[in-house]
Amino acid sequence: MVILKFHNDPDIANVDSSENESVPSKGTILRTKTGYVSSTMGEPCVSCTTFNILAPIYKRLDQQQNQSVRESDFKAFWLARNERIVDWLLYERSSIICLQEFWVGNEELVHMYEERLGGAGYDTFKLARTNNRGDGLLTAIHKEYFRVLNHRELLFNDFGDRVAQLLHVQSVVPFSQNWNDSVEQEILIVNTHLLFPHDSSLSIVRLHQVYQILQYLETYQEENKLSQMPVILCGDWNGSKRGHVYKFLRSQGFVSSYDIAHEYTDSDADAHKWVSHRNHRGNICGVDFIWLHNPNKSQKPLKISWAEAAFGIIKYQLQKASLAENDAFSFLRADNNGNYITYSAFCKALRQVNLTGLSHGLSFQEIKDLWVQADIDGNGVLDYEEFKRIWNSTWSEHMDEDCTLEDSDNSIEDEAIGLAVKNAVLFPREVEKGIWPENYSLSDHARLTAVFSPVRLQCSRQSL
Repeated sequence: MVILKFHNDPDIANVDSSENESVPSKGTILRTKTGYVSSTMGEPCVSCTTFNILAPIYKRLDQQQNQSVRESDFKAFWLARNERIVDWLLYERSSIICLQEFWVGNEELVHMYEERLGGAGYDTFKLARTNNRGDGLLTAIHKEYFRVLNHRELLFNDFGDRVAQLLHVQSVVPFSQNWNDSVEQEILIVNTHLLFPHDSSLSIVRLHQVYQILQYLETYQEENKLSQMPVILCGDWNGSKRGHVYKFLRSQGFVSSYDIAHEYTDSDADAHKWVSHRNHRGNICGVDFIWLHNPNKSQKPLKISWAEAAFGIIKYQLQKASLAENDAFSFLRADNNGNYITYSAFCKALRQVNLTGLSHGLSFQEIKDLWVQADIDGNGVLDYEEFKRIWNSTWSEHMDEDCTLEDSDNSIEDEAIGLAVKNAVLFPREVEKGIWPENYSLSDHARLTAVFSPVRLQCSRQSL
């Protein structure tokens, strides 16, 4: 679930330490004495919440005995829990709400959400996963805060039957009255739920899902000749900070709002300081993110980042097979007597580590693209130096950006309005310490809320 909301009072109320599952008491992060917060520049802030609400068809009622008993078999259970979820949403009165694992296959539940949210001033958009999986996404827009300029559906049509929603929204109230007279700020928002990594070979599917989202965002902005605007990616990413998806998004200039707010780095030491999900295996992990990308023409080309990420997965699969650098080169070289890797041997090795030859593996074109980028001199083979470049490829921890925060009194030639992370909180609060509370039953995910304030950006016309 994603929530964007405008605020305009500077004093955020104290946050309750407990997570009530009935209608919440006063004092959650989205409520203050007046119901609003503001940035230091006097502009309205944006708050964003992501929350997987756990579809009743997946919620197990008996973890110990019969795992086939699901909440969907008991109307009183699933209806009561979802009513409590809607109570929270209506209490918080957020401007944009995006739900993951929304039970689109149950007409009564869908009607309840649409009726209650519609009665509170929301327009709703739902999107089912492909192949009648039963669940999907729902996005609701509060007409008092945002107007929807466009709504697009992205169907991956892949092994996981996953989908994504793109919302192009514009503020109803001018977002930046102090700059250029009056600006109705526009934001691109993506709501999605990536494939669960049941097997390490599925990493390439998850990576490809994110690649498709970023490609679609690029194409959408180019085709519609849009000016620069912030992009927020929210949802259940089914992967932690140590995973390939996280590193891929970081290489594209996205930042994790929660980690920015708490000054956590990308290091392994900070990777497990918070959790947001207890999965069906009983493991707790941090998988729910609110990613922010500010207007910036200076970023690594998407195709380059994709290749680095894909090579990272290849390296991981080879290391999983206990192959060090020299052994991996020999493995990829196969039976070739020369000190180089041929394309056919490269393809054969990828099949052996389950990255091709399966319905969810790399496509023929993707393999060709990777080969072209790896074969630097274009002579049709990879020598050891070219292989080492792949093996030792590292992620860009910090992208070189030509956009900098500026004082609002300065005149800027190429200006854009972005978002700065002001705060971020997880509910229930125990998960911020890496603990999953046993008495929490609203979902198997925690709710993540981030607050953003508008900032003025100076963007260079020069690109990498």
